Amino acid sequence: MSEKFPGWHGTTIIGVRKGGKVVVAGDGQVSLGQTVIKGTARKVRRLSPGGADVVAGFAGSTADAFTLLERLEAKLEATPGQLQRACVELAKDWRTDKYLQKLEAMLIVTDGTSLYVVTGAGDVLEPEHDVAAIGSGGNFALAAARGLMESDLSAEDVARKAMAIAADICVYTNGNLTVETI
Repeated sequence: MSEKFPGWHGTTIIGVRKGGKVVVAGDGQVSLGQTVIKGTARKVRRLSPGGADVVAGFAGSTADAFTLLERLEAKLEATPGQLQRACVELAKDWRTDKYLQKLEAMLIVTDGTSLYVVTGAGDVLEPEHDVAAIGSGGNFALAAARGLMESDLSAEDVARKAMAIAADICVYTNGNLTVETI
């Protein structure tokens, strides 16, 4: 019996914008069913298409996510300095292309100013409260980060604490973090 998207397990990604910084953090756990396959995966990556600095985190199928990251890089090269446009173009392709429609992943993307969640449903969402989270532990991390945003903590500290809370609650999330600040 195969599980249908978005029922993936094995990751939590959070993006936090605070104090002029944007941080994207992701855990390192990869699970297959109830088995942890790897605990140190890198699901947050820095992209530099055309010299621009962009950070992306992904949840879902790894191969699908890499396909999407490659497509996003191509869109960023075609529209330098226009992250929103590149994300919208990716989402349009993702929604309409028969091959891409089958991809089971989500992205959090930032250029240090903007913060977006990009989905296969054609959504390009900018969070209302400067926090976005995806993956199996995403709702736990989102709730924790929203509660921490009014504190004196930095964006990185909010992301790290929120991920620690998610890892304590979600069995598909661990504490091995990859953190990128832009």
